[in-house]
Amino acid sequence: MKKIKIISSALMPALFFFYSANAQINFNNAINDAKKEDWNKAADDAKKDLSQFESGGKKPLTNEEVVQGLREALNVGTNNSTASASKPDGYYKNPLVFIPFPPEAEKIKNTVVSLGMTKQVQDFEMSLNRAAEEAAKTAAPVFLDAIKAMSIQDGFSILKGADNAATDYLKNKTSADLTVKFTPIIKAAIQKVDVTKYWKPIITKYNKVPGVQKQNPDLEQYITARALEGLFKLIAGEEKKIRTDPLARVSDILKRVFGSK
Repeated sequence: MKKIKIISSALMPALFFFYSANAQINFNNAINDAKKEDWNKAADDAKKDLSQFESGGKKPLTNEEVVQGLREALNVGTNNSTASASKPDGYYKNPLVFIPFPPEAEKIKNTVVSLGMTKQVQDFEMSLNRAAEEAAKTAAPVFLDAIKAMSIQDGFSILKGADNAATDYLKNKTSADLTVKFTPIIKAAIQKVDVTKYWKPIITKYNKVPGVQKQNPDLEQYITARALEGLFKLIAGEEKKIRTDPLARVSDILKRVFGSK
């Protein structure tokens, strides 16, 4: 019995060492398993992060979102453009949209200038631009209605197009309707700034020149066309800003759509 106790006493350290070592192995295995899980999770997270980075950090854009973003860009561009154009000298001192003497009436201009009417020609050109500036004050709702009614099927093709792709699309789809709706606005503006007062002496003088064919260009049509053309140019400039300058993206949908390009 005593021998058994002695043997047991001798085995105790060995048994303790065995179980301790086994426990350490199990603990290390648990640590390694945990590390593997962490690494796998980290790898999965990295893949997700990479996927998000490649898609702009967000879920992929839908065509509906792109269309919404394009409409918003045109709305912002229209509001900014009409505000700029309707200021004093918004057309007259902006070379991009300045309305000159009607090109088809260039012969009239040259003739009356040679007769000493340079000042009258300059005053008339100013009146053309003043009419456009006056019309621009009430142009925004007409454009915004056109944008709202405009059908866009494939927003991505416009988004990935040129810097003025949305403006060109608007112009192609709505020019005819805009001309009809904008003409009365121009007519009222012509009357308000009294374009006729500056035009009448010029055309009267010209038509009295012996041998010339009498002329009387349609100023209403001319100013309407040039005023609309000028607004489209300004809107195109605003669209380019939104596409290229993050600070011009003044709403969440603009940031999402144009920030993902």
